[in-house]
Amino acid sequence: MSTDNTELIKGKVSKPLGTPDMSPMPGGTDPEIPVVELDRPPGPWRVLWKKFSRNPFAMGGLAVLLIFVLLAIFAPFLTSYGPEKIDLMFANLKPGAEGHPLGTDELGRDILSRLLYSARISLLIGFSVAFVSVLVGSVVGAISGYFGGFVDTVFMRIVDVMNSVPSLFLNILVMALFGTQIKFMILILAFTSWMSIARLVRGTFLQLREMQYVEAARAIGVSSWGIIFRHLLRNASFPIIVNATLMVGGAILSESALSYLGLGIQAPATSWGLMLSNAQEFMLIDPMQAVYPGFCILMVVLAVNFIGDGIRDALDPRQQVTKSRRRLEQWRKNYSKSGN
Repeated sequence: MSTDNTELIKGKVSKPLGTPDMSPMPGGTDPEIPVVELDRPPGPWRVLWKKFSRNPFAMGGLAVLLIFVLLAIFAPFLTSYGPEKIDLMFANLKPGAEGHPLGTDELGRDILSRLLYSARISLLIGFSVAFVSVLVGSVVGAISGYFGGFVDTVFMRIVDVMNSVPSLFLNILVMALFGTQIKFMILILAFTSWMSIARLVRGTFLQLREMQYVEAARAIGVSSWGIIFRHLLRNASFPIIVNATLMVGGAILSESALSYLGLGIQAPATSWGLMLSNAQEFMLIDPMQAVYPGFCILMVVLAVNFIGDGIRDALDPRQQVTKSRRRLEQWRKNYSKSGN
């Protein structure tokens, strides 16, 4: 019998030098094994928010947009007048008179109330148009960019035809034929706005479909639709979000233009564009009736554009993130060799 087997029978197992002693401690307690806790790296959304929150213009735009959204939601609690309530006895009141902080218009309607309720319709149209446009454009662009060939040719020719049609003329034609209801306005504005999203998604998919993880997904039997909606759309989501935020401002401006021309929202409903259209006849009497809705449109569109620019900068890997002096001093103290 060999020496090693003899030691094994006797219960004496030899071990190489440097091997940690894992034998039970006296008293039957196991030795304490040190556990090294590794910091989990932040996810992409957390990194995006960290960069976005350091942009003062983007955070300012987000704050302004949230203020308008809250004002629109709680409009019934912020004013005691309805937007359609007419009182000719109190027409064209100055701001602050008779309980009207911003005065009244030519029909005695409270301007503050109309601004708050107009925010509901304008924001609803802006976000709804952006959502529908992103949904349609993402699906068309994803299918076109992934499959390519004949499918890509057909879809891109449809996009070219839609881009060649004057959008303002088409909007006016549809609103004149089918009416000025909000649902028709959302559909026609979305119908003339999804082409840019489709081209963006198609270009992104042409790059992503050649990646190795797509080949690996095909190799293990993942279907084409699973690759499109489960893998590729996630990686293409950031540029889609940027364009969606910018599309909100464009939809609000389009709605305001149609309402200003008299082909948008009609009374008794109200919107900022309709208020501008009504105020143009009283510019010499009370120019503030046009200033209030114009200022609201300016602030919301500017805020949305700042948010879109902030998201774009946060997604740019070449964008340098500035560190505060306090954090730099803390890092120097923790990681400097001299300890200073």
